[in-house]
Amino acid sequence: MIRVIFIYFLLIQIILSETTIRGKVVEADSSMVVTRHFLATEVGNNVLRNGGNAVDASVAISFALAVVLPQAGNIGGGGFMVIHQNNGQSTSIDYREQAPLKSTEKMFITDDKYNQELALESYLSSGTPGTVAGLYLAHRKYGSVDWPLLIQPAIDLAENGFLITETLEHALENNINKLKKFAATKDIFFKHGMTLRAGDRLIQTDLANTLKLIAKNGMDGFYRGEVARFIEKAMLANDGLITQQDLLSYEAKERDPIIFDYKELEIVTMPPASSGGLMLALMLNIIENIDLDLESQSPQNILKISEVMQIAYSLRSVYLGDSDFYQVPFQEFLSKDKAKKLLQNINFQSSSTKESLAPENFKFKENTTHYSVIDQFGNAVSNTTTLNTAFGSGVVIDGTGILMNNEMDDFSSSPGVENYFQLLGNEANKIEPLKRPLSSMTPTIVLKDREPYIITGAQGGSRIITAVLHIILNYYDFKMSASESVSANRYHHQWNPNVLMYEYMDLSLQNELERLGFRLYRRPANYDYSNGITSSIMIEENKIIGVSDPRSKDYLAIGISK
Repeated sequence: MIRVIFIYFLLIQIILSETTIRGKVVEADSSMVVTRHFLATEVGNNVLRNGGNAVDASVAISFALAVVLPQAGNIGGGGFMVIHQNNGQSTSIDYREQAPLKSTEKMFITDDKYNQELALESYLSSGTPGTVAGLYLAHRKYGSVDWPLLIQPAIDLAENGFLITETLEHALENNINKLKKFAATKDIFFKHGMTLRAGDRLIQTDLANTLKLIAKNGMDGFYRGEVARFIEKAMLANDGLITQQDLLSYEAKERDPIIFDYKELEIVTMPPASSGGLMLALMLNIIENIDLDLESQSPQNILKISEVMQIAYSLRSVYLGDSDFYQVPFQEFLSKDKAKKLLQNINFQSSSTKESLAPENFKFKENTTHYSVIDQFGNAVSNTTTLNTAFGSGVVIDGTGILMNNEMDDFSSSPGVENYFQLLGNEANKIEPLKRPLSSMTPTIVLKDREPYIITGAQGGSRIITAVLHIILNYYDFKMSASESVSANRYHHQWNPNVLMYEYMDLSLQNELERLGFRLYRRPANYDYSNGITSSIMIEENKIIGVSDPRSKDYLAIGISK
């Protein structure tokens, strides 16, 4: 009894000695959590306050996001996690979705044409989910808190419900036609024939029961037993492909991260099936050899950096795919010498044509969400998870509450055929059984003097990679504050289509860019149209700065100071 009283007194003292700071931009000196939804941020922060580490917090955050952020958080999708430990070691967890065993290369081609509705809004569009397996692997190897305790907050949120925000209301409205196609989905997100509104309470009883099975049985609670049977039954009844055998065969993989130097920084990021890591390396290696203006958004800077973006996306279309199935030319993307040679393809006078930057000219060899965490021990996690488009396929597996992904669209259905994000692909990213589709997710940890300096990543489809690039350049090269680095206008050029996508530019800058030959397309800097939305943590000496992206209302950063 005395021992219990002592421990209770000690915990009170610890709590009283800490200060918790909440907001869009916060400073702390012990730990930081930044996620896309304030309830998930609270969950992660509570794990850290109770002695858990960054991986523990990440597991709890992911399951909470599956409840409060149904348009992107998930257990029916997949993602990537980058971990940097306080002992200096880094690793990555690949839990990307996988093509079912019965997948075929031309499964979305009907009457010799790409069937986009089939690829995006059907049971056929789902790959085998990897989220639960990935979180379980990360926890088994690097977690410290009992597994069920990390899932309990998500169970409570699903069982008791939470109040819908304007952001979720808006997302539901924008996807109403997809969501109302499927009876089990409609039962959850509709009331009186209309999508739920801000202030309505969303209760997800089936999802709570599924989470209870996962809490009790680990990953077997998802990939075996009742849940697996529900998934197979729904797929068989609706021309989907995922079977219990697909679920049993799924394996999350720990992989060596992509690590490269940029000036005095060390960049730790994700390997394939992420395209982001190698593309980030290629772009920064080229930029390292370019003189940039001090004014971040000068016409010349935009011209130079957008040319680099185009080269990277052009090469992505041919050379990147799942490295377990295709010989990805890692060293070509990572080579400093190759980057210097690619400078010869950059036109500093005017914007290049799509044809001039086509991949054959380079002669190479053969709604997503992100969160960032750093704990009181110095461990850091950058994690990006996705269903692909908002609410994935729109399919909820009846009896489980699980929203399924539509990641099969991220494969290349046919050479020269664009996916939803207008990205092109080829042989490297063709559909094959058990293969993982190429992704733009780019969870990244930047080290300076061997210590975490930037922890970042983004949502935004093909614009994720350039959003991460902007964060690094803004904070390190252009010496912006942490807040400015995140809020600054972002531009994006992915080679196809041949347009520069921007969020805001004054008229004089627009006129100058058009004079340089750019075709411009504005993407307003809000939730639906921005060039990526980031969750970022910056570290300056002993100060940890968490920055929630102003492009979304529901983001929240929480830090703890001793």
